[in-house]
Formats: sequence, structure tokens, C-alpha cells
Amino acid sequence: MFMLRVGLFLAIFIAAVVVGWRLLEHRELPVFHPKQLDPRLVDPAVRNDPAPHKVSDFLLTDQLGRQVSAAGVAGKVRVVDFFFTTCATICPKMTGQMARVQEAFRRDDRVLLLSHSVTPEMDSVEVLAAYAELHDVDPGRWLLLTGDRAQIYSLARRSYFAALDQGDGGPDDFVHTENFVLVDPEGRIRGFYDGTSKGDVDRLIADIGLLLKSLP
Repeated sequence: MFMLRVGLFLAIFIAAVVVGWRLLEHRELPVFHPKQLDPRLVDPAVRNDPAPHKVSDFLLTDQLGRQVSAAGVAGKVRVVDFFFTTCATICPKMTGQMARVQEAFRRDDRVLLLSHSVTPEMDSVEVLAAYAELHDVDPGRWLLLTGDRAQIYSLARRSYFAALDQGDGGPDDFVHTENFVLVDPEGRIRGFYDGTSKGDVDRLIADIGLLLKSLP
């Protein structure tokens, strides 16, 4: 009787595991619209926009001096964050976690990482290149971006909804956020993650894999 109960328990356990894996395999990531998010994350200018939300156009410069635009990264699964090279608090943790994402998809050219400097007046191409070398950033997989400050801050607040604070992108404005944002090839937001948390970045890596499986 005891062995029968053990066998029955094991059978139920194995069945539950199999069902759980199948549910995970068929799980679909949400497509986030501004109305679904914490209003503090959403710039008032786009909070009630009825149109499907997609990342705005942009033109920035990467660590190799190459121009990078929305059109140039279209068709890629993107992981986006906002950092600065002299940050001594959350940014080193975020860079370490982004490096894990880079390693997980190093051989998959469908995935692109975009890290935007929130102090572009200090983070020149040369400074970003040195930072990239220090942290083993692959320029084919991970772009460190600098450029117009107001444009970067607008992207953070109106496109990626990465920052809780409000501002105009001027000299006295400052964005400091741990958020990683997952964007699909169509420019739609599919997830938010704490870039200082290994567990949350594990979830991001799994979600990227899920998103890649859904691509044609």
C-alpha cells in the first residue's frame, strides 16, 4: 500500500511538472499600453493616446561613433536601459546584469541591447568606448548610446516608460532608474525588469527566449 501511494504521488508530481512546462512554453508576453501602467511612469503627453504604443523614432550615436536610429534597430528584440559611466550606485549592478543578457544571446543576432547615457554631455563616444572595453561590451550585440540629452530623456519617459520622475530633459533634469525594458521587433513594449536583480534578469532572459520562439 505504501509503495502504491508513493507511486501515485510521483505520477501526479510528474504530470504536474509536464503540464507546467507546457503552459510556460505556450505563455504569451503582454503588449503594454500606457493606460495599463503606473501613471507615474507615463508622461502625460502620451498617457491617454488611443493609438497602439510603439517606441518613437530617434537618432543617437554609439560607442564606435556609428549613428543608430529606430529604423536601424527595427526587427530586433531589444533590451533597453538608462545609465551613466560615472554612476557608483545601481549602474555597476545593471551593467553586470546586462552582461549576463549579452552572454546568454551572444550568438543570436536577433537580440540587441541598448544602453542610453543619461549624462551624454560627459559620456562622449570616447568615454563610452573605454567603458565598453572595460566591461567586455560586444559592439555587435550591445550599443552604448549618447547624443541629444532632451531626446534621450524623452525616450525614457515617453517611449520606454522607464522612469518614475518627471522633467523636461534640461540641464537640471535627471533620470536614474534600474528598469530594463523588453521591446519586440515591432517596437512594442513586452516587459519591465529590475536590472539590479539577478532573479528578475533571469526572468528577462527567459522572456527573451519566449519572444524569440514566437517570431516567424
